[in-house]
Amino acid sequence: MPGKRVLVLRPDELSPNDQKMWREIRTESAAPANPFLDPAFTVAVGRVRPGARVAVLQDDGSPVGFFPYERGPLGQGRAIGLGVSDSQGAVLRPGIRLDARGLLRACALSSWEFDNLEAGQGAFVPYAAEELASPVVDLAGGFERYTERLRATSPSFLRQTLAKERKLARQVGEVRFVYDARDPGALRALMGWKSAQYRRTGRRDRFAQEWITRLVGLLGESEEPECRGVLSVLYAADRPVAAHFGLRSRTVLSWWFPAYDRAYAKYSPGLVLQLRMLEAAAADGIGTVDLGSGPARYKESLKTRDLRVYEGAVVRPVPGGAAHWLGREPARAARRFVRNRPRLAGAAARALAEAGRLRGR
Repeated sequence: MPGKRVLVLRPDELSPNDQKMWREIRTESAAPANPFLDPAFTVAVGRVRPGARVAVLQDDGSPVGFFPYERGPLGQGRAIGLGVSDSQGAVLRPGIRLDARGLLRACALSSWEFDNLEAGQGAFVPYAAEELASPVVDLAGGFERYTERLRATSPSFLRQTLAKERKLARQVGEVRFVYDARDPGALRALMGWKSAQYRRTGRRDRFAQEWITRLVGLLGESEEPECRGVLSVLYAADRPVAAHFGLRSRTVLSWWFPAYDRAYAKYSPGLVLQLRMLEAAAADGIGTVDLGSGPARYKESLKTRDLRVYEGAVVRPVPGGAAHWLGREPARAARRFVRNRPRLAGAAARALAEAGRLRGR
C-alpha cells in the first residue's frame, strides 16, 4: 500500500479536517467536481446505511486518499450508495499508486462491486466487466451557445419541445419553472410518478426502499455547496406537471430522479423541464450536467459528449469473493449479452413492461 496506514472509519467519524483534505485532494486530481464523490454524499449515505465505511489512506499521519464503500455479509463490499450513485471510486492524491486487492484486504473486504466507476480510476478499471457511455451536457460557454449547437444537431427536437411548451400554456394554463424549489408537495408528487414509472416498466421501485427515500430527504436539506439536492419543478396553472431531483456541486449538476405527470404526456413536460433546467443551471454557474449512464433517446438529443464509466467488481480469492462471483457475475454477464444486442434488448424491455403491467392490475 502507498500509505503506511489504512484507517477505517464510519462516515460520521470523519473530522472537518478530513473532509477538507478530501476536497483538496479531489481538486488536485483535476477530476470533475461530481457531487457523488464529495464527502457529504458519503456522510449522508452513512446515516441511512449502517455498513457504510471510509478507508483513510495515510502517509506519515497525513491523508493521501479516501475510499468510501459499504460492507455487507462475508465482507462483500460495494460502492457507496450503489444503485443510486452515478460516480464511484477512490479519491487519491496525484501520484499515489494503489493496489486494489491490497486495499480490499486492509478493509476486510472479500469483493468490491461498482457500476458507475469514473474514468481515471487506474487501480480498479482492470477489473471492469464493461465500459459504458455516460452522456453529459457542456454549459461552460453558456446556454445560448448550447442552444445554437442543439439547433444544428437536433433542430426538430428543440423546435418541437418549445412548441409543446407553448401548447401546454395555451391549453392548461400559465407555465412556470422553478429551478431550486422548496416544495415538499412537488417532491412527493415526483416520488409517486417515479415509483409508478418503475412499476410500469417492470423495474425495481427505488422509492420503495426506505434508505433511498431517507437519503433523498437528507440531501434535499443539505446546505453543502459541493453536494446538495436541487428540486426543479415545472408548473402549469400552478400544478406540478414535471419535476427532477438531482445533486449539484458548484460546477456539476448530476441528473438523478426525473419524472412527470402522465396526464400531461402529450405536452412532453419532462423535455420542457430539461431545457429550462439547462438554462437555469448555466446561469447558476453549472458547467457540466451529467445525464448518467443508461440508454435514453432524450439523452442522445441533449448531450454534447460522452464520459466513460465502468461496471464490474474487484474480487479477492477468498470464500466471500467466491460467493460474490456466484451471486452476481452470471446475471451481469446475461445483462451484458442482452444489452449489446439491440433486438434482444428491445424484447427484454417489452417483457419488463408487460410484467409491470400485470403487476399493476
